[in-house]
Amino acid sequence: MIDILGTDPEVVSDMVETAFEKNHLMEKVRRLTSREKRVLEMRFGLGTTARKTQREIARALGISRSYVSRIEKRALNKLTKEFRMEGCQ
Repeated sequence: MIDILGTDPEVVSDMVETAFEKNHLMEKVRRLTSREKRVLEMRFGLGTTARKTQREIARALGISRSYVSRIEKRALNKLTKEFRMEGCQ
């Protein structure tokens, strides 16, 4: 792969590692509720969505900014718990 791309080996290694990490994260995100998933996708620009503020997300979903904040916090807590449980195995 390095020869084909003509790139520094460290750059290629970082690209591959980042791709694996992203796939691993997306696997965990799929386990969230649809609303939690949507908020995180919009908030952090996952997939094809551009990053948005909590206020922009609230407007798009027709809910309050504080509710977006609670959804985001709950989803991040779930993801953190998933990764911690995985690390203990």
